[in-house]
Order: sequence, then C-alpha cells, then structure tokens
Amino acid sequence: MPAHASIFKGETLDKVADVLAWVVLAIVPIVAITVFWLVHILPEKIAEKRNHPQAKAIQTLCLLSLFFGGLLWPLAWLWAYTKPVLYKLAYGTDTVEHGHGETTEPAVAEVADARELQRLRERVSELEAKLAVNPATAEGGRG
Repeated sequence: MPAHASIFKGETLDKVADVLAWVVLAIVPIVAITVFWLVHILPEKIAEKRNHPQAKAIQTLCLLSLFFGGLLWPLAWLWAYTKPVLYKLAYGTDTVEHGHGETTEPAVAEVADARELQRLRERVSELEAKLAVNPATAEGGRG
C-alpha cells in the first residue's frame, strides 16, 4: 500500500496548492512589509510617549532607516530612550509637551485671542470705574 503525504487527493490537492500559492505570493509579503514598517516606527512612538524633545529628528531617522534596510533603526531605538543632556542644559528640561513648536489651529488661536481681549476689556472697565469713584486721585495723579 503506497504512503500518502496529504489528506487531499486529486483535484482537491491541486486546488489547495493553488490557494496556498496565492496566500504565499500575495498575503505574506503584505504582512511582512506591514510588520517591518510597524517595527521601524516604534522608536518614533516611544519618543512621542516619553515627550522627547528631539522626537521629529527620531522620526526622520526612522524613515531613513526604512530606506536603508533597517541599518539606522538601532540608532533611532537608542536615541528614543536617551535623555538629551545638552537640551536640558539649554532649556532646563529634558522633555517637551506634545505639539511643542507646532502652530496651533487658527480657530483655537482666535478663540484664545478673543478671550484675552474680553479679559482685558473687563480689566479696563474695572479701572475706569475706580477712576470714576475717585476723581480727585485721578486728577492729582496726573499733575
């Protein structure tokens, strides 16, 4: 009795082999590229999580690492975990808030400006009211 290496026979074996070939040729490269990319952006994500002040430079190094086949990735990984000594000497801190150095949205900036303007108008009104109550001090202070 001959030995069989598969549980499938005949046309079923051919169909399973075709499906397996398509999986290997189409899906495996896509998964491999995705995993490669996800691993290469890990230093960038770590730098953002740790509020690293040089997170944008680490992001650039991660992108360069993708084009150089991963040779620069260990440097980006180490850089993401280091504390920037010279940055701390210059700015007094070794972390930065998210979005530091980025421009705010115009709508947010306009709302903040409107609030500041309203606060200043209220303060001017308070000072004018004080001057109206004490006109003698206002006249005496000018001269």
